[in-house]
Amino acid sequence: MCQAASKAAAGSSANWRRILPGITGLAMLAGVTSAHAQSTGIAVCDEFLTKYDSCVASKVPAEQRATYKSQIDQMRKTWIDLSKNPSTKATMESTCKQTMDTTKASLTALGCTF
Repeated sequence: MCQAASKAAAGSSANWRRILPGITGLAMLAGVTSAHAQSTGIAVCDEFLTKYDSCVASKVPAEQRATYKSQIDQMRKTWIDLSKNPSTKATMESTCKQTMDTTKASLTALGCTF
C-alpha cells in the first residue's frame, strides 16, 4: 500500500511539473496586462498612453506591433517611475504633451488620430 501511495504522489508531482509552466506563463501574462492598466497619475500622460495603445492595436501592421508595444510599455514604466519622484513629477505634464506632439506626427502616417 505504501508503494501505491508513493506512486500516486510521484504521479501527482509529475502532473504539477507539466501544469506549472502554463500557470507561470499565465501569471507573467497577467503581470503584463496589469502593466498596461497602471496609471501614471498624470491625466495627460495616461490619455496619451491610452490613445497610443489603441492606435497600435488597431492600425499598426501585426508584424510591427511587438516593437511598438515594447516601446509603449517602456515609456509607461519610465513615466510611472518619474511621476513617483517629486522633483520630476512637476515636469511630467509638459513632457507628456511634448511626447504626444512628436509621436502624433509619426503615427498619422499609420492612420492614427489623436
